[in-house]
Parts: sequence; C-alpha cells; structure tokens
Amino acid sequence: MEQIVECVPNFSNGRNPEVYNAIAETIRSVDGVHVLDVSADPDHNRTVITFVGAPTAVAEAAFRAIAYAAQHINLDTHQGEHPRIGATDVCPFIPIKNISIEECVALANRLGQRVGAELGVAVYLYGDAATRPERKFLAAIRKGEYELWKEEVATNPARQPDYGPAEPKSWGATVIGVRPFLIAYNVYLNSDNADIADQIARRVRFIGGGLRFVQAKGFLVEGQAQVSMNLTDFDKTAVHHIQEMVRREAAHYGLTITKAELIGLTPQKALLDAAKWYLQLHDLKDEQVLEHRLQAAAAEEAADITPKAFIAATAEASPTPGGGSVAALAGALAAALTQMVAGLTVGRKKYADVQDKAQAVLAEAENLRQHLTAAIAEDAAAYGRVLDAYRQKNLSADGRAAAVEAATIGAGEVPLRVARLSRDVVFLAQNIVAVGNTNAVTDAAAGALLAQTAVRVAALNVKINAVNLQDQDLASRWRAQVDALEQEVAQLLDDILATTAARAGFTL
Repeated sequence: MEQIVECVPNFSNGRNPEVYNAIAETIRSVDGVHVLDVSADPDHNRTVITFVGAPTAVAEAAFRAIAYAAQHINLDTHQGEHPRIGATDVCPFIPIKNISIEECVALANRLGQRVGAELGVAVYLYGDAATRPERKFLAAIRKGEYELWKEEVATNPARQPDYGPAEPKSWGATVIGVRPFLIAYNVYLNSDNADIADQIARRVRFIGGGLRFVQAKGFLVEGQAQVSMNLTDFDKTAVHHIQEMVRREAAHYGLTITKAELIGLTPQKALLDAAKWYLQLHDLKDEQVLEHRLQAAAAEEAADITPKAFIAATAEASPTPGGGSVAALAGALAAALTQMVAGLTVGRKKYADVQDKAQAVLAEAENLRQHLTAAIAEDAAAYGRVLDAYRQKNLSADGRAAAVEAATIGAGEVPLRVARLSRDVVFLAQNIVAVGNTNAVTDAAAGALLAQTAVRVAALNVKINAVNLQDQDLASRWRAQVDALEQEVAQLLDDILATTAARAGFTL
C-alpha cells in the first residue's frame, strides 16, 4: 500500500536564485521524490518548496535540503518581512495518503534526531509532533525570531531544543513538525499602509477574535499593503468566507481588495467550494467538472500496479530489456519486500526492543532498492553501447576492437554490481527475518529467494560478457567474484529459510 507524505519546508532566502534553486535540486536528487512547487518571495526573503513522496525518501530529501541551507544561508545577515528563526525555518510533514499523523510524528522525530546529531542544528518539534504544549504553535517557538533565540538558546531552559546542540549558530534553528494541509493565502489592498493591513489581520485571525483556523499578519509587499494568512482547515473555515471578511474590514477603512495570491499549492476542493459559493451553484457535483471526471478515470487506470509496459517490452523481439534488466528488477523487488517487512516492524510496540535494527534495515533496503531500480535502465543502456561499438564502421579495426572492449567491460560491470547489491539484500533479509514482524517474516524470506535469483541471473550476464573480453585476467576475476557471490548467497539462504520456518511455525 503506497504511502505519500508531503513536506513544505520554508527557507530563509528568497532573493538569491542560485541558493534556493540549488536547494530544490538537492531535493530532486532523491529518487522517488517529486518537487511540486518552488515559490520564492524577495520581500519576505523566503522560499517555500513543496515536495511529495514515500516517507523514507521525503525524510532523506528534507535532510539534504536542511544540510545545504545551513551551509549557504547566514541568519546574521538575513533581512526580510517574514518572521524566521533558522536557515531552514520550518519543515512540516503533512500526511497525504495511507499514512497516519502518528507515523508522521515518528518521521519528524527521526529526522530531528538526525539533523541534530549529524548537522549540529538545533531542532524544535511543533504541531502534532510537539513535545511541550507551549511548542505546539510555531509562533511561540519563533518568538523574538533569530536574534532573540541567539541570545537565549545557551542560557534559557525554555529554549532547550528537542534535538541538537543548544548553541547559537549562524544557521539558527529548524522547527520540524506535523500538521494538516495548510493554505498560504495573501490578499492585497489598494493602500501602502501596512498598519491598516495588520489591523485587518488582527480582526480576521482567530487569536484576535476572528475566524477559526486562520492565522494572519499585515505586511508591506512591493508597495502594497498585504494581509498574509495561513488557513489551517479550509473545510471548516472556507477561503471565500475569509475573503469576504477581509473585504468587509477593508471597506471600513475605505479600501478594496486589488488581488489575492496563493503561495505553494492548494487542494482543488478549496477552489471548487469558492466557485460554488460565488456562482451560487449549490447543487454542483464534483463529477460535473470535466477535469475531475478525467482525473477519476486516470486514477482508476493508475490503480492497476501491474508493470505491463516492462513485461511487454521484455517480450518484444529486441535484445533490451533482457536478462540483466530483469535481474535488476528482481533485486529491486527483493529489496522492496525486505523494506516492507522492516516497515511493518518499525513503530510496533511488540517489537520495541528491535527498533534500531529494524530502522537500519528499512533505510538500507530503501537505498538498495533505489540503486537496483536504476540498474534496470543502466543494463539496457550498457548493452546498447556494445551494439553501437560494433556498428562503428568509420573506425579502424584496432579502434573498433578497443571500442567494443570498453563497451563490453561496461556491460559486464552493471550486472556484476547488480549481483553485489542483490547479495546485500540477502544480508538485510537475514537480519529482518531474525527480528522482524512474524506476520510478515515469510515475505522477507521470499525477498531473499528473489535476491538469490537476481544474483544467479546477473552472474550469467557477467559470464557471457567475460567470454567476449580480450582482457582474460579481468574475465577470470569476474568469474571468480560471481562464483563467490552465488556460493555466499546459497549458504545464507539455508539459515534464512530455517529461521523463517522456526519463527512462522512450520516445517520446511
């Protein structure tokens, strides 16, 4: 069952494209993570990046982004309209699909611990992940912003971080947490008076006696007064109701709304609800919207997870994808099964004493899965280079022989790497079979068997490439390495299957 988490970190730089675009590229460098939006605001000197993916991948991307921001954003020289406490000011996780708030809280804690320990960044937990009632709200943690935090963090017990050192650093602190979906929504007025915008914000926001689930503050942005708002539950306090309240309060000062803007993404439902309200289409059904109907049809098609395209491509009368790519796929599936069992162990009270081991397997299985998945295309590309080398008629006989030799070495190195990675999957499967969730232990054993198949198929590809090598010393080394890998895996399988049978309660 696919899990999807959204992460929306805010970085204290909206004026240097080299920095905030590099942060976005750092996030994109993690396989399985999709960057949906990058919104930079030079007046607030702040960039909001929205990305989604599986929990482990999203946490890895967040870690890399926080690390990059700490090295390239200096809070001692930072100025901007928006309150901030750190280079990566806030990093919330939002559950999107098949994942609970509690699982996101565990994810926030794991990331916070790693950021504090490995990067030396002070981390505070907020929202549903808060460890103290007073830290549930972001504004309370950011009180006095970076400047006051820098003065107090080493001496004020109330400033003690949840993770990381209580030391003033130029990258400040990072606030990591869990929250529901939030809409960042700004309304502009035909005035340059930021005080009026702030007075309106005070009346609109909940803590000022205004609307529930609304946070608001007034700013001056590009010469216009702006009421900047965070809408924390648009289902209970609709966007159009907030818009009308701002309009009414602005009219009190003889002002009107000139425009509104979204920062980052918003759910389609929020806009559709506003359209229904303003157009008085009270009986409009979502299915009457063309795009909604198309999305529903696409979702039904996407629900079929059978890899039909890959199977069909393998069946075609062409040399790629071939056995090497299939070996890589088998290894990736083996890693996925191992990762699944580790995931079903992490966070379970029954297995509290093996959490560190299960978490280590979870992280490494994710890493192996990504590398083996990448090898599916790499193997096909490597074989393609061999074919290209044979087709180079413009080279001399010696030149073509050298090109073929180099391409053949490349075509052998890929399955050799697949064999090694698949052997590593067997090691992980052995670890999780011994301590993992007994209800899924046979899945880990299945992963080990599949990984053994990946090793053996990859070994065949190594050996066939070795036959065509001019460098027979290298060919001999290849054969010796894959023979050793096959023997090693075969021995491991005996132990894995025996342990599986004992823990699951059956006889082999």
